[in-house]
Amino acid sequence: MANTKSAQKQAKQNIVKRKRNLARRTAIKTSVKKVLAAVEQSSPEAAQAMLREAEAKMARASNKSVMHKNTAKRKISRLAKKVAALTRSKSKTTTAAAKK
Repeated sequence: MANTKSAQKQAKQNIVKRKRNLARRTAIKTSVKKVLAAVEQSSPEAAQAMLREAEAKMARASNKSVMHKNTAKRKISRLAKKVAALTRSKSKTTTAAAKK
């Protein structure tokens, strides 16, 4: 345990910050899984909505130094790519069906 009062206070703050950061990381993982599940179910509207939520959480985490900025951007980019591919494939099938 810390010796000085200021070190004791810092130790308490570190515990609180650790719990908060852990909760943020867990929320990010959950939102990413929701995006991937929506992509698996071929639901572009739901996937886009979940992507916006995941993107916001990752941006906030990178601003709070829970996650490195480039890591957040890379993960957002990869998710957006999957959602965009799903949206394109859905629009192609809708267009092809309309032409028939």
